Amino acid sequence: AHGDKTLKKHCREDMTSYHVVSYLPEDGTVESKGTYQGYDDESSWARGQAWAVYGYTMCYRFTKQQTYLKAAYKIAEFIMSHCPSEKDFIPYWDYNAPGIPDEPRDVSAATVTASALYELSMYDETNRTGYVDRADRILENLTNRYRASVGKDCGFLLLHSTGSKTHGSEVDVPIVYADYYYLEALLRKAKLEKEGTALL
Repeated sequence: AHGDKTLKKHCREDMTSYHVVSYLPEDGTVESKGTYQGYDDESSWARGQAWAVYGYTMCYRFTKQQTYLKAAYKIAEFIMSHCPSEKDFIPYWDYNAPGIPDEPRDVSAATVTASALYELSMYDETNRTGYVDRADRILENLTNRYRASVGKDCGFLLLHSTGSKTHGSEVDVPIVYADYYYLEALLRKAKLEKEGTALL
C-alpha cells in the first residue's frame, strides 16, 4: 500500500520524484509536496531518484507486480539520460542545480543507482546489457576518481558525497551509506558475473 501510494503521489509524469509528501492525518489528503534536501520543490534530487529506482526494483523482487518494474525502468531511464557527460556518470547533487557544472557531486546517489541497476538487469533481457554497462561504468568512475586515500579520510572508501546542500550540511564529504552501497554494488557485480544473479 505504501509503495502504491508513493508511486501515485510522489512521482511526477517523467518519474522524477518529490522528496517529501505531507498527508493530512484525518483523511490522507495531500497537504503539500516538496523537498528538504533537493534544490527546490520541483527539482530532481539525485539521491531521491537513486532511492526510487532501488526501492521499486526491490518492490518488484518481492511482489512481481509489473507496475513496480515499469516504474523502476522509467526512473532508470531518467537517471541514465541525465548523466553529466558520456564519460562521467556521477550525478550532481540535484539534476536541476543552477550552478552545474560547478555544483558538488553526490557519490552516494551513484552507488545506490549502480547497485539497483545490477538487480534491475536481472528482470529485463532487452536492456540487461545497458544496465550492467552503466553500473560497471559508475563503479569504474568511483574507483578511479572518487576513492579516499588508504589510511586517510577517517577510513572511508569514497569521497565527494552531498548530504543536504540546501542546509549546508555534509557537502562534498565522505558519507557512510555511499560506502555501504559501493560495497553492495561490487558484491552484486561479482555475483552476477559468477552466478548470474545480483541478489546477495
